[in-house]
Amino acid sequence: MEVDKPLPTYGALELEESFFVFLELPESDSFFDKKKARKRLFNLLQKKGFNTKELCLLRSSHPDLIRTSLKIMLQIARIINLDEVELYFSENDASSTVDFYSPRNEIVSLNSILRLVENSLDGHTQMQKNILEELRNAIFDMIANFSDKNNVKSVIVEDHCCDEERCLLQWGEANGMRSRLGIAYVEGAGRGAIAREDLKVGDTALEIPASLIISEELVKKSDMFHILEKRSEMSSETMLLLWSMKEKHSNNSKFKVYFDTLPEEFNTGLSFGFEALMVLDETVLFEEIMQAKEHLQVQYEQLVPPLFNEHPDIFPPELYTWEKFLWACELWYSNSMKIMFPDGELRTCLVPIASFLNHSLYPHVTSYGKVDSTTNTLKFCLSRPCSSGEECFLSYGNFSSSHLISFYGFVPKGENPDDAIPLELEGDEGDSEDDSCISSTTTHMVRGTWFSKNHNIFHYGLPSTLLDYLRRAHNPILQAKTLLQESLENEMEILEQLRLIFDDMMDKLGDADLEDRENSRWDVKLAIEFKDIQRRIVSSILTSCHSGLDLVKDNLCMCMAEDTRG
Repeated sequence: MEVDKPLPTYGALELEESFFVFLELPESDSFFDKKKARKRLFNLLQKKGFNTKELCLLRSSHPDLIRTSLKIMLQIARIINLDEVELYFSENDASSTVDFYSPRNEIVSLNSILRLVENSLDGHTQMQKNILEELRNAIFDMIANFSDKNNVKSVIVEDHCCDEERCLLQWGEANGMRSRLGIAYVEGAGRGAIAREDLKVGDTALEIPASLIISEELVKKSDMFHILEKRSEMSSETMLLLWSMKEKHSNNSKFKVYFDTLPEEFNTGLSFGFEALMVLDETVLFEEIMQAKEHLQVQYEQLVPPLFNEHPDIFPPELYTWEKFLWACELWYSNSMKIMFPDGELRTCLVPIASFLNHSLYPHVTSYGKVDSTTNTLKFCLSRPCSSGEECFLSYGNFSSSHLISFYGFVPKGENPDDAIPLELEGDEGDSEDDSCISSTTTHMVRGTWFSKNHNIFHYGLPSTLLDYLRRAHNPILQAKTLLQESLENEMEILEQLRLIFDDMMDKLGDADLEDRENSRWDVKLAIEFKDIQRRIVSSILTSCHSGLDLVKDNLCMCMAEDTRG
């Protein structure tokens, strides 16, 4: 899990009985430099009629005017909150009517405006307060409407025993934790966090004292720290991993109740067997898993045997086998969070009880990961409502299904906008007058063309960034996209190139009907599910290529017919 990136900078300015809302992309955002260097984000804002610093004027509390103003603010907030994949696939022209990028983007954008409004309610005239309150109500309505349309229904396994989980909740409450969530087993997902009451936007679903967070400070107090700190190659994350391997078996551990609830097997991609890996051969997931396991194997061999050989009293060999090392790696990959502490340090941590919140493409909690300096607690506040009895979801991050399988062991429900297939293309792109549409690298990507609303000529449901790169690679001199013969023939060449690439990719994925799903192990089933996702993406791209070729041929015939008549 990872904490969200810094929120955009927002502000509010008053002028007599009017009200200005100020939205700005923060330069502290780690993604901002990349966006700024490519000029793509600025271009996208500009072509929609906005700037990276924008003032929105609110003059009246009339509901229709408020909704109109909110719509403008939301357009800006959506673009400001784009992540790297969303930005790549954004339509970079003024005619695009995209008003929704992803569920995550939508809920984060609405909540960023909501926080601005709530922070601005004090210190203004009554009329200005009325405007802000109407705006806040309009935001609540939009969030509620979004939530109603995007609920993920979970099936609770009623007869499954949760005694260990209940003990962990009691332990947490005895140590200062506050929770409005219960724990239950969810069909197809294992344990999940269930709302015990109706929760509204802004409500704290879970509040955990910093004293219950497992961080590097615990390692520093242990008997192994004086050994580990002398090794220059040892990161704080690796120290924590080694500490947890031993702490799991300690009857005197403060966190024994937590470790007792952890599964014996995490069933992530790192534990895939030979048969599952053979199913994945020549896929991006196969490469991701093999690289990760090779890295971990090398790390283990270089690090762990010397420790238990030199210090067997501190690192008992029976607790530091390869199998236990891999288990600890899976624990930290699938359950850790990046937490910002009041001292300004960002640390990788385990947060007992919070790990029961499952990931969703439609999360209830989107902004978390910072210890409140006043209460010294970590709060999980809702970005959208969660009804009593409903599973409360977290966002682990903007991850593809391949990443989620590799390090978490599941595929999310719904259409994942981050499921992109990388493309390594050869050739120089040359100079471009408008480098906002051309990536500075030959690494591009595609995803399911059902995400695109534009399947017209010169678009075809495919990413503009990729198409513009291929156009320049095929004909560096040709600048404009026109319905003239030279331009249309260039379109046919790039669509044919893409068709050949993805025909070959589909052949390598094989026939879905040949795979035995019913009698397969858990890892083989996950591998088959991933290949199904890949086939569907590739199939959509091939359909777009064929439809695009037909569309271009029709226009080329009309163009040549006009030339003949002329």
